[in-house]
Amino acid sequence: MFDPPIRYIEPVYRPPSEADSLILPVTDGCSWNQCSFCEMYRSKSFRARDEGETLEMIRRCGEAYGERVRRVFLADGDALVLPTRRLLGILEAIRTHLPAVRRVSSYCLARNLRKKSVAELREMAEAGLSLAYLGAESGDDEVLARVRKGETFETTRDALLKLGEAGIRRSVMILNGLGGISHSLQHAENSARLLNATQPEFLATLVVSFPLGEQRFRADWPQWQPLDMAGLFREMETFLSRLELHRTVFRSDHASNWLILKGTLGSDKERLLTQLRAALAHPESAHLRPAWARGL
Repeated sequence: MFDPPIRYIEPVYRPPSEADSLILPVTDGCSWNQCSFCEMYRSKSFRARDEGETLEMIRRCGEAYGERVRRVFLADGDALVLPTRRLLGILEAIRTHLPAVRRVSSYCLARNLRKKSVAELREMAEAGLSLAYLGAESGDDEVLARVRKGETFETTRDALLKLGEAGIRRSVMILNGLGGISHSLQHAENSARLLNATQPEFLATLVVSFPLGEQRFRADWPQWQPLDMAGLFREMETFLSRLELHRTVFRSDHASNWLILKGTLGSDKERLLTQLRAALAHPESAHLRPAWARGL
């Protein structure tokens, strides 16, 4: 879309729904960066971008694109780790120099909200921060501990409730298959319990995958055994059947997924379960994504 006057440090990641957004790095890397399943920011040392550089990038983008930018995604892994004052300054600069922007979003780690009050988050929402992507991965405490997520059911729930109370929409990601064979049931059930307790506006599921190899993951969990396709479908069936969501947009269409599922929960819950059960019974006619097309 653009060739922005921004200094990027590769690799750069963003959610699929931010494909048309201006990616604005306000930090480099991830402040936690210890999850054993994640390789996204292994090549980067975490640091906050210089405040002057960030504001200058925004100003120059405004000069270059003016009214053309409608969405901004604050990168890298967890922009909300920045102090509230810094974030408000960034949001104010976006309003000033990119006045056509209608949505500002960011990845978010639950741990980074512990020191931010609802009042601070509400102030950021009023300044333009409208959506936070939170990778919960699982609602099961044992699975979270084994993969070194650094969170629990309770800390993730509290962060999501805090965002919701502040008026910031939440997009939550769950990793299908993260618990392996041994923890599949508790992973599915407790992940559904987390979502039921928080009622996020958006929910996405990805299949756990290791494009750079499993060695690091297995060093922490050597007994872990991956689910095959049928096992992933059965886990998803359990997860969906336990969900009691009122108005959540659901997507399971990431490239890692075998079966594409889309709908609104709960109105489309039975349709999605029917589609999933049909794929379990007759995978040969389920329009599955071919193995060569799956990945990150």
